Amino acid sequence: MRFTAFSDRAARMVRHPGFYKFAVLVAVSGGGAVAYADARSDPSSEYAQAGPKKKLVVLGTGWAGTSFLKNLDTSLYDVRVISPRNYFAFTPLLPSVTCGTVEPRSIVEPIRNIMRKKTGPIRFSEAECYNIDPTNKKVLCRSTIGTNLDGNGEFELDYDYLVVALGARPNTFNTPGVSEHCHFLKEVEDAQRIRRSVMNCFEKASLPNLSEEERKKNLHFVVIGGGPTGVEFAAELHDFVQEDLSKLYPNALELVKISLIEAGEHILTMFDKRITQFAEEKFQRDGIDVKTNFKVVKVSGDAITMTNSSTGEVNVPYGMAVWSTGIGTRPIILDFMKQIDQGNRRVLATDEWLRVLGCENIYALGDCATIAQRKVMEDISSIFRVADKDNSGSLTVKEIKDVLEDIIERYPQVALYLKTKQMKDFLDLLKESEGDVVKESVELDIERFKKALSQVDSQVKMLPATAQVAAQEGEYLAKCFNKMKFCEENLKGPFVLEEKVAIVLNPSGTCFISLVATYRHLGQFAPLGGEQTAAQLPGDWVSIGHSSQWLWYSVYASYFDLACCMPPICGFVSRLKIPFSSRHSLPPPFVPCLLCLRTRNEVLFAVDKILPGETNIDFPGSKTDGLVDCPGSKSFWMFYGTPSI
Repeated sequence: MRFTAFSDRAARMVRHPGFYKFAVLVAVSGGGAVAYADARSDPSSEYAQAGPKKKLVVLGTGWAGTSFLKNLDTSLYDVRVISPRNYFAFTPLLPSVTCGTVEPRSIVEPIRNIMRKKTGPIRFSEAECYNIDPTNKKVLCRSTIGTNLDGNGEFELDYDYLVVALGARPNTFNTPGVSEHCHFLKEVEDAQRIRRSVMNCFEKASLPNLSEEERKKNLHFVVIGGGPTGVEFAAELHDFVQEDLSKLYPNALELVKISLIEAGEHILTMFDKRITQFAEEKFQRDGIDVKTNFKVVKVSGDAITMTNSSTGEVNVPYGMAVWSTGIGTRPIILDFMKQIDQGNRRVLATDEWLRVLGCENIYALGDCATIAQRKVMEDISSIFRVADKDNSGSLTVKEIKDVLEDIIERYPQVALYLKTKQMKDFLDLLKESEGDVVKESVELDIERFKKALSQVDSQVKMLPATAQVAAQEGEYLAKCFNKMKFCEENLKGPFVLEEKVAIVLNPSGTCFISLVATYRHLGQFAPLGGEQTAAQLPGDWVSIGHSSQWLWYSVYASYFDLACCMPPICGFVSRLKIPFSSRHSLPPPFVPCLLCLRTRNEVLFAVDKILPGETNIDFPGSKTDGLVDCPGSKSFWMFYGTPSI
């Protein structure tokens, strides 16, 4: 009780505006406590209580929306969050949920749990936004769980700023029968339905008086789509059948067939060719039938119809089908795009600052939007005029060097183009002129300048619709919102190529708002079953095998606020609540905990000898409060914060 009272007092102290970092090391056995507080000035904090707060509405609680909320200083705005689900889901582990490798509760985090850790209040409504009115700055919503006094559950919200992070829906390509007969793998509920369907297929195949053909049909599992989700689900299903269901249904094992259908020539085409080749060879060894160059044209209740250039049209009977062929645009986004003259696009178009084109104070991020990078050749005259400081009508090498950094910052494709062979002579000239007054005075007229950059826009790359892109966009936009008011009232910094953005966003805190949203690729993973994972990291580094599987676990562990315990005292990861079994891919429990202590730089707490029965202990300033619920555990616990990914 005394410890809990201390925790409450310390927690209230941490919430004081003067404290920004608080770390506590508690040694229960030694009876001592040491506290360290660090107060730092933040130029935006002075605006937290100044004047009425502007209304900020956030639509969605996926990767983009949750990352935005976690990094936003909510004391600066009146924040409302609208989403039909009241939790964040770690979607890369959905394939593991389908087969029981991970429990659904292990990959979700309640939004209200995130809200209560923020400095300012956030209001959440479990509802679906069905219309955005940019003219009147309103969003129209409909409750998914109840009704209001009018009986229809509908309400509307005004906003000053709107952040659209609604994600996407599965793309069926208008293939007949897909929506009626196939499973998708986009939400936690989808994974649970797939798990039930797998078990139902085995139970059907175990009924008496069925022919062998009928049993084979019930036990034929078809995965359409050879991307990371489809490949991982096929691998998880194979492990589930071989290691678990084979013991429960020994007579059905030899009748089980798993097919992976891909319209292209190879699976995992977004990965390195070495990974693609390894995955195809491993699936062949495992008995997974990989069918490439097959296009599904129709799905009925009994068969899947697909075509191939060599075999023609083929009908394949199946017991369960999972459709994983990419993402499409949600209806609300399609309607919104028609309102703002973007009806001919696939997703919302934003500028480099994530502002929706054609709208005021509306931002979009995640899978529902893409950044429409401006073309260099469209602004070539303006760039030339900015660089030509002496208005001579020509550019010297020195003038180009002086403005090149700003150009690259505004047009990221220039950095890629400078690495191509076409620009080798130009780069050599820049290097050789360093400190050479004569070479720095070499002049280029606008026509030669245009010619040098004529192919630069071919290097424009669209960001992939992945979780790490959405998370980085959310973090970037939150930092911009945290500095927005301060920067609007303190316009400083060097000249930027587009003056109109100099009063809006600045993620760096220096009042210089030319920095755009940039994506830093951290690599990608593809679990292939059998405790093996393919990893492709920056720098053309490829790893395949068991070591990569542990690397994948660390990514999961680093995103959540975890509490680990020392083996073998406890076969239970408290935060993840994953019971130990012989086939769980997550071993008990991230062995060993000392590895975490050695590799984490944000260890907040270390508590020795947690007494049996102690539950829901709040530690001051902790991001992982209320996590000690491991029955009878006397292990060495470590609580640590969540780094960005």
